[in-house]
Amino acid sequence: MTGMTSSARPLLNRRLAEFGTTIFAEMSALAASTGAINLGQGFPDTDGPEEVREAAVRALRDGRGNQYPPGPGVPELRTAIAAHQERRYGLSYDPDTEVLVTAGATEAIAAALLALVEPGDEVVALEPYYDSYAAGIAMAGGTRVPVTLRAHEGSFRLDLDELRAAVTDRTRLLLINTPHNPTGTVLTRAELTAIAELAVERDLLVITDEVYEHLVFDEAEHVPLATFPGMRERTVSISSAGKTFSFTGWKVGWVTAAPGLVGAVRSAKQFLTYVSAGPFQYAVAEALALPDSYFVDFRADMLAKRDLLATGLAEAGFKVFRPAGTYFVTTDIRPLGTALSAEGDGVAFCRTLPERAGVVAVPNAVFYDHRQEGAPFVRFAFCKRTAVLEEAVRRLKTLRK
Repeated sequence: MTGMTSSARPLLNRRLAEFGTTIFAEMSALAASTGAINLGQGFPDTDGPEEVREAAVRALRDGRGNQYPPGPGVPELRTAIAAHQERRYGLSYDPDTEVLVTAGATEAIAAALLALVEPGDEVVALEPYYDSYAAGIAMAGGTRVPVTLRAHEGSFRLDLDELRAAVTDRTRLLLINTPHNPTGTVLTRAELTAIAELAVERDLLVITDEVYEHLVFDEAEHVPLATFPGMRERTVSISSAGKTFSFTGWKVGWVTAAPGLVGAVRSAKQFLTYVSAGPFQYAVAEALALPDSYFVDFRADMLAKRDLLATGLAEAGFKVFRPAGTYFVTTDIRPLGTALSAEGDGVAFCRTLPERAGVVAVPNAVFYDHRQEGAPFVRFAFCKRTAVLEEAVRRLKTLRK
C-alpha cells in the first residue's frame, strides 16, 4: 500500500538506535508523577537576575528580536561575548568573524560535531559524559572513544597516559568538558597543559564545553583550553547563559573560535535551528555585562548549597564526591548497604528512590559507554532553593532508619 513502511526495516536509523528517551525526561516525569523533590535534572527552581528578565521584556516590547535575528547572532550579544572572553581570560575574538550564537550549548556541540567530524573519524571524550555528546558523535557518523575519569581520593581524575593512548591516526578531535558534568571535576592547569601539548603534537581539533565556567569552588580555577600555546587556532570553545544566569529555558549559547572553525560550525548550525531566541539575545548581552559582584555572589550562593547537600548526603549514608565545579554532587550508593543500593545498581536505585524517600536523582551509569563503570554512582543537583535542599536532605536521611 502506498505510504506504508516496511515492517522489516526499523524507522529509526542505526546511528540513533541506541538512544531512547533521555534519562532527564524519565526522571523528571517520575518526579511529577510521585510528587518527589526533583534533584535529577539540572535546572534552578528560581529565575535569574530581575534586571536581565526585564531586559528581555524590554526587547519584546521594543520589537527587537521578534523577527529572525541575524544568523550569527545579534551584534550586541556577539560584542558582549567577545568582551566577556577578553575581560575574563584575555582571549581576544572578533565579534563579526569569531563568535556564533546558538540555541544553547547543546546545539553548539551538535553543530560543531556535524561540521568537523567525517564518518569514521574518532572523537575522544571524557567519560562519563553528558548524553548529547554520544548522540552528536553518532549523528556525525563518528566513533566515540571514551577516556574514563575514575574515582580517586574523593574526586574523579583524568589519567593522562590513558588519554594519550586513546589517540590514534583516526582521531579527529578531543571533546573536553571542564568544569565536568556529572563528576564536578575541574581540570588543573597541569592537566590542561598536557591536553594542549597532545592536541598540538597530534594536530587535533578540540571542542571544549565550558558551560559551568563561572561555577568553580574552593581552590579550583577555570582556565579555558584556548589560552594555552597553540590552542587558539584549533579550539572551538562553547558556553551558554543558562547555567550562569539561571535562565535555562532561554537556550542561548555561543561558540568562540578562529574564523575558519566558526564558519564551519555555522554551516551546520544554519540547517539546525537557523536562528533562535531573538529577544533573549539582547537580554543575555546585558547579563554578560553585569558587575563582577554578580558572579561572586552567584558562586557563593551555589557553594553554600553544595555544602548543604553534600553534608546531608554524607549524613544520610552516601559516599560523597564533593565537586570542585558545576552544580551537581556525585555519590556512591554502596555504603548504604545491599538492601538499599540494589547491590550497587544506580539505575534501579534511582527508579525506586522517589517511593522510598520522595527524592529524584539521576544514575551516572547512563553517562558511560561501559555502564558497569558508573553503576554505583548517582548524581544530585543542588541548584535549588535552600528550603528545598533542606527538605530533600531530611527525606534522604530516612534511608538509614
